Amino acid sequence: MTVSTEHKRKTSWDSKISVSTVSTRRFSRAGTPSSILSSDSDIRFTRKLGGQYRCGCCVLAAFLLFLLFSGVSIYLGYTFLMADLGGDQIFLATFRVIEGDSFASELADPSTEAFRIRSREYRDRLNLVFRRSPLKLSFLGTEILALDGTESRDLVVHFDVRFDPLFRTITVPEVVDVLEREITSEYPKYLGNLTVDPKSIEVQESLDALRSQVSMQTTVSTLPPTTTAPPPRKCSKLELSYCRHLPYNVTSYPNVLGHKSLEDVQNDVIAFRELVDAECYRLAYDFICQVLQPSCLPGHGQDVLHLPCRSFCREFWLGCGNRLSDRIRQALDCSNFPEYADSGSCRPKPGCVQDLQSKALSPRICDGVIDCPDLSDEKSCSYCRDEYVHCGVGRACIPRSKRCDGNLDCPNGSDEKDCLSLAQSVASVKSQPMDTPHLPRYIDEGYVVFNEKGSVGKLCTENLNATLPETEMETVLQTAASSLCSILTFSGVESVEVKVDEEENVQYVHMEDPSASEITFVRAPCPSREVMYVKCAALECGIQALRTRSGTSGLSKMAEPGDWPWHVALFKQEVHVCDATLVAANWLLTTAFCFQGGFVIDDFSQPKAEWSARLGTVRLSSTSPWQQERRIIGMVKSPVEGSTTVLLKLDRPVVAFSDFVRPVCLPSSRDPIPTNGSHCNTLGWARNRDLLQRVQLRLSSMERCENISIPSLNSVCTETAFSTDDCNEEEVAGSPMLCLLSDGRRWALTGVGSWRIACSKAGAERPRLYDKISSNIAWIESTIG
Repeated sequence: MTVSTEHKRKTSWDSKISVSTVSTRRFSRAGTPSSILSSDSDIRFTRKLGGQYRCGCCVLAAFLLFLLFSGVSIYLGYTFLMADLGGDQIFLATFRVIEGDSFASELADPSTEAFRIRSREYRDRLNLVFRRSPLKLSFLGTEILALDGTESRDLVVHFDVRFDPLFRTITVPEVVDVLEREITSEYPKYLGNLTVDPKSIEVQESLDALRSQVSMQTTVSTLPPTTTAPPPRKCSKLELSYCRHLPYNVTSYPNVLGHKSLEDVQNDVIAFRELVDAECYRLAYDFICQVLQPSCLPGHGQDVLHLPCRSFCREFWLGCGNRLSDRIRQALDCSNFPEYADSGSCRPKPGCVQDLQSKALSPRICDGVIDCPDLSDEKSCSYCRDEYVHCGVGRACIPRSKRCDGNLDCPNGSDEKDCLSLAQSVASVKSQPMDTPHLPRYIDEGYVVFNEKGSVGKLCTENLNATLPETEMETVLQTAASSLCSILTFSGVESVEVKVDEEENVQYVHMEDPSASEITFVRAPCPSREVMYVKCAALECGIQALRTRSGTSGLSKMAEPGDWPWHVALFKQEVHVCDATLVAANWLLTTAFCFQGGFVIDDFSQPKAEWSARLGTVRLSSTSPWQQERRIIGMVKSPVEGSTTVLLKLDRPVVAFSDFVRPVCLPSSRDPIPTNGSHCNTLGWARNRDLLQRVQLRLSSMERCENISIPSLNSVCTETAFSTDDCNEEEVAGSPMLCLLSDGRRWALTGVGSWRIACSKAGAERPRLYDKISSNIAWIESTIG
């Protein structure tokens, strides 16, 4: 053996070599002793081989090449010849047990102990049936999907059977044959104490089952054109045993998936049960049942579905979306599901209080601020009894009988608010949630409806016809309608008329003295059923409808629900980035600096943007009953020189204006800052940017802002009106500068902040620069119009 060394002297110890030769009794054929070498340097070994060794190496190389070729061939053959077999073969099967076992209501819920025990018994029996059958080599296992039937009578067993297609392909008749042999045998081995109806056996391969299901429709789709209009929707009894756990007992067809009857739902339910069994989402069972058997509420003309809320749908999608077929994906488009504050409301996700506790937000339970869409965080408190109405703000609840009884029982007087309102029917008012006195949305047209001590009825005009001349009656109606529209914060009256009421079982009131300065309403019959119908003009802008005092008197630093109903939080991929202000039903106003480096939309060309807007919230980590969300689908930049203002287009207009969500006013183009400019505020976030707070502002000289930035001709410089030692507010880009108009009632958006402004210590407050809105008025109005 020849040993040659090459030294690479990187360091002194790199070249150390130790060679030791150890003699043994075992020698190679050449007679040379074997060597044991260790080295820290590079060492090359070379051996002079004889012919016999070269021949052995050739044989070894040929054998290795053969193994390599065989492995490649097997891999390619498996890849191309077996690729069409796919995954496991899954068959969905069902049969009915008519003797030996019966259905009980607790078996309908897969989460119960009764279901777990019974399903395990049937699973073990069915596994034995197939393991002792001619299909045993391909059989993998069975799983019980559901148990249903009629209480104390027949039990229907739904299950799947799985086979390995690599052995051979199984057909539906083979699966049916195995079940029939066991069921019809004179001495059944594994189902011996049960009597199963052979005619009830149904087996479908999983793919065929999905393809054969009924086609689904989304909530926004319409029925195909027909010669006759579809009958009005009516509520009916909930009969699907699988969903008997629901807290309601009425549903309606067609549901959101297009099922037109209970039979359609039963034919389709197994595919959804597979999602529940997959445990892809903790509340999948609740959501799926609310989709298959949605709650039904009485309505005017026809009844309405009460669907799960959009946020509930989104959480289901996050967990189970990748398991849905294309057909189900199209039907379960969460953007078509309602929000809690939308028309008709919705059913929120259960367990909000538990979610708050899991997020370490237990102090928010029973703190007087509603954080759950179903009010569960404030309704299960010592200060709020069952069946009481929460005042909406503060730690106060009242009996339903104190609603509109003439006494202010709630701290903010909300129990005596909107005792007269507009509605299309009394039934629609009664169907709305009565957890708070606040109307879920403003109605600008409808019958005049009263609410007194919890009872609802309409305003009858029969006594006016009998006591007033026609000309004077019109004046009284116009005056009453004008007063009502003003109370409801609309800008005026468009029309008022008398209609004959066609709704049944309605209570009525009369105006006792229509010429008096304060009109009194008294209960009375209305044989003629002539009632008052009013249409109001546009909603007034910039009104804080929940505040009993106008201006800034009593306005707290910490924002309460309804204080700033036009304020909007903007989110990028569910992360709060900046703010905006609602200026119209489908338009927000903010700054272009929100989107630098992360958001490009060219005039509505991006239908599904990654940005969303959240309205009606004062706590980012909570979900109030009045909160609404919209996607942002377009942006228009201001053409005004020096202005960074942009308008954002929402995917859908905000139709559910309320005390908590409504637009702000715009200033006059001639008056950039209202005369009452000393009453100006901005809004920031405190406590880890979660709680909305106001910061009072005052105008400052432009020189102060020139020291920190380069203002433009379109800028206005301000500073905080009051310094504070515990400053913790933080503005984000798009924060508004809001000033009270001269009437002392309405607020106007006079400026928009262009960048984040963190708070500083007392005596070192940073001046705040805002982009003026007054120079953009013409552009804003033309774009919105």
